Amino acid sequence: MTTRPGFMIIGASLAGAKAAQAMRKEGYDGRITLIGDERHRPYERPPLSKDYLLGKAERDSVFVHPEQWYTEHEVDLRLGTKVAALDLSRHEIAMSTGERLAYDKLLITTGSAPRRLSIPGAGLAGVHYLRRLEDSDGIKVAFDQAERVAIVGAGWIGLETAAAARAVGLEVTLLESAELPLMRILGPQVAQLFADLHRDQGVHLRCGVQLTEFIGTAGAVSGVRLVGGQVIDADVVLVGVGVTPVTDLAEDAGLDVRNGIVLNQHLRTSHPDIYAAGDVANAYHPLLGRPIRVEHWANARRQAAVAARSMLGQDASYDRLPYFYSDQYDLSMEYTGYIEPDADHDVVLRGDPGKGGYIAFWLEHGRVLAGMNVNTWDAAGPIEELIRSARSVDTDRLADPDVPWEQL
Repeated sequence: MTTRPGFMIIGASLAGAKAAQAMRKEGYDGRITLIGDERHRPYERPPLSKDYLLGKAERDSVFVHPEQWYTEHEVDLRLGTKVAALDLSRHEIAMSTGERLAYDKLLITTGSAPRRLSIPGAGLAGVHYLRRLEDSDGIKVAFDQAERVAIVGAGWIGLETAAAARAVGLEVTLLESAELPLMRILGPQVAQLFADLHRDQGVHLRCGVQLTEFIGTAGAVSGVRLVGGQVIDADVVLVGVGVTPVTDLAEDAGLDVRNGIVLNQHLRTSHPDIYAAGDVANAYHPLLGRPIRVEHWANARRQAAVAARSMLGQDASYDRLPYFYSDQYDLSMEYTGYIEPDADHDVVLRGDPGKGGYIAFWLEHGRVLAGMNVNTWDAAGPIEELIRSARSVDTDRLADPDVPWEQL
């Protein structure tokens, strides 16, 4: 291996680990340094609210690579350490220990952090957030010892953890400020289907509510007080009210930061030798014609390889459509495409949600912008083809499950 400074990756995340893998796969033989502030090697986050939380997946199954992979591929993995600052003019990073490390090119994959509530009682024992492996471990123990759980926020994390809590027999109250779960993302028609799903599974879903404080005894949470004075009793509280991109290093260094680190379609920042990928990346999307930031597993995984190729001087662009999936009770779904939050779109359902699998489409001027297949497989590919074609479709035929995809 060469002794040149090489490539530096800040963020030992899924995106960071996959970028290092792609660099080696593309033939890069220079130094790769992968730095993370967690003590665990890079791992996958989706199991933390699904099978790992439920005890259905072993701990080793969540890691991106076996421990020996980093040694075998000569990746200098530095865990439990923080980067204090970037020095763009010197092509160096300053570590919190005072050590300085040089780089030729730098990739930022620092991800995101949960938004934290600052209401009274927020520091009580038993108030949990879910982002890291230790968080999932702590929630699993809390679930084992609890009878009642209150979940604040009916987004994807809130809904998935509600399903997990019901699976282990807990009484669950789900508190949401909007009128329906996932309202901003899915719109009222499809959001109602998720509200019905959770209520049918015994979740006490409370929408349109606001919190004033967490209450407790002897330093431990015992309930949630709502505006109006009502108290929701709970042995455990889980807060899932969104995340924010971790951009402090980039911002302090003078990089362009607006809702994440601003990137071009090659995932390059405003500095020619610095790139980013994953939750932290607000990247221009050539198909959509605008920058977007996507907080989902597939985006981090897919962007990593493009960032690596761009760093190696290849003409690589990221134009994959956003994709994510969720598992809740007996529901498994995949979502492909992009619509603006809170936007008013036409919605077409293909199939009957009351009778099993179905597909929801979001359209604008007759064009499919996004699709979500629920308990219906082999549909993500055709949905993506419809979106990419940018053609108008006959909505009656789109809604008819008997019309083949190729005839839409």
